[in-house]
Amino acid sequence: MNNIKNNIYKKGLIFLKNFFKHTPSTKEALIEILRNAENKSLLDADALLMIEGALHVSETHVRDIMVPRVQMIIIDHKAKPKDILSSVVESGHSRFPVIGDTNDEIVGVLLAKDLLNYYADPKKVFDIKDMMRSTVFIPESKRVNVLLREFRMSRNHMAIVVDEYNGIAGLVTIEDVIEEIIGEIEDEHDHGDNEVNINIHDNNRYTVKALTPINEFNQFFDTKIQDDEYETVGGFVINAFGYLPKRGETTNFDKFAIKVLRADKRRVKLLLFTQVKSDNSLESKTEK
Repeated sequence: MNNIKNNIYKKGLIFLKNFFKHTPSTKEALIEILRNAENKSLLDADALLMIEGALHVSETHVRDIMVPRVQMIIIDHKAKPKDILSSVVESGHSRFPVIGDTNDEIVGVLLAKDLLNYYADPKKVFDIKDMMRSTVFIPESKRVNVLLREFRMSRNHMAIVVDEYNGIAGLVTIEDVIEEIIGEIEDEHDHGDNEVNINIHDNNRYTVKALTPINEFNQFFDTKIQDDEYETVGGFVINAFGYLPKRGETTNFDKFAIKVLRADKRRVKLLLFTQVKSDNSLESKTEK
């Protein structure tokens, strides 16, 4: 019996020694091991994507996932209750930045559920200042994994993003962060026909959905990519790389620097296009 126990013990030590001998030294090596485990059905595909997403957020900045300023739905601090309710119903959102005398002045955040207290008591005098929550401001350079930790600790669900000049750049919610990890979250207020494929950011930066039709991309950027060869921007970008790129990879093409923001092992999902100095050459230069 003792011999059997000793043999099991020795085999266990050998297994542990071999495991730690091949412990990955880089994030890429770790992901490769996880993908091999998924190929052998040792790991669920959805679980793999979430693990990759969790690893990815440590390299992602708030500016890459935020809702840009031009797309923010805001509430004026002088707005009447019926006007505020109209914005709440139309947008389907639960939190709204409240602006002061100018669009650059965010004085608080209004929760839709707090508005219900006013309508629950017809005799109550409306004062938006009594309903507003405090505003959290963060720089657009903050890493997403740090923001997630702060959201969890403070129990805030929204933060206003400011640029290097302390101007309002956009907003980010905890849902935006979670989507970076587990993928797109669609609810009853997400209408496919009204989705915006190209979002405008500052400093000549644009987030572009991979499924954006080439003709829409050409019209927006005044480019002349042949739509008979590529149906979507994703197909065009994959061709520019020469392979299916992973999240975080970049390439240059014509007047654009392109970065893959979201992708899995099957397809590219979201891209960041940054306009740089125009290059007469259409050659693509890829780098990791």
